[in-house]
Amino acid sequence: MEAGAFERLVAALHESPGVAAKADIGLVAKRLGLVGGVIPVGDDCAAIPDGEGHLLFAIEGFINQFVAADPWFAGWCGAMVNLSDIAAMGGRPIALVDAVWADGEDAASPILEGLRAAASTYGVPIVGGHSNLRTAQGQLAVAVLGRAERHLLTSFDARPGDVLVAAIDHRGAYREPFDNYQAALAAPPERLRRDLALLAEIAEAGLARAAKDISQGGIPGTAAMLAESSGVAIEIDLDAIKAPPGIPLDRWLKTFPSFGFLISVAPARLEALLSGFHARDLHAAPIGAVRYGHEVALVSGAQRAVLRDFTRGPLMGFGPMESVP
Repeated sequence: MEAGAFERLVAALHESPGVAAKADIGLVAKRLGLVGGVIPVGDDCAAIPDGEGHLLFAIEGFINQFVAADPWFAGWCGAMVNLSDIAAMGGRPIALVDAVWADGEDAASPILEGLRAAASTYGVPIVGGHSNLRTAQGQLAVAVLGRAERHLLTSFDARPGDVLVAAIDHRGAYREPFDNYQAALAAPPERLRRDLALLAEIAEAGLARAAKDISQGGIPGTAAMLAESSGVAIEIDLDAIKAPPGIPLDRWLKTFPSFGFLISVAPARLEALLSGFHARDLHAAPIGAVRYGHEVALVSGAQRAVLRDFTRGPLMGFGPMESVP
């Protein structure tokens, strides 16, 4: 990458609202006095020990502008992104509940239809929720219950020496005008279910310890959350990131994909991990390295820029401030 392009890209990522918004998570957790148990607070799901495994519990709320602009897809995402959170921790979903507010039945209908369509496609039942159809503004939140057997993939277990892998379904398109890249709406339901189940299979086979689904903030923002929680440094090799044809790298780095995960994997398990994704025609490749330290850096050839230095201030405030030994 040319020097000028590299500098412009780094500057744009520094200003990304998707990354800055992650700081709100830490503020809310502090106000609530949240404390972690066996599994620390700050992961994709709350993990509650249950027998030999863990119950997984997560919730997603949606930006009002998104719900207003694309209510059917907002409903679809209500299921999809929650199921991604369960998968990111190596779990399988059990059920969904929703909270929907709208100005009457007609305004609520596309939201509910999108949610119902996604739940049916992914094979996860909606078992209850809350509704208010007498409010001026459409709002949506969806929660999910899941379970992980024995092994969890967490945000707190990346280790120096690991390889950072990005696994993303490239078989899709943007849902304009947002940076949501959906590869699910036209896909066979059985394929989508098996793709998500692959993360649980990775956890159960012990192929990885740490993972996070790529969300708002894209690849760099998600890497920052993973690095802070694990108390490590991450270097992202921009030259190793391959976007789908026709998509510029600067937009791809800000993208929220319908199927996208960052996985921290020991080098000895890398090929086995990649082969599982490739067997399902999912794009998966090493895009960086986990190291000792407290920063997230972008590299391209001999160029290097620090995107986030946790010694200068936290992002969410979760995880240790000492490198993992």
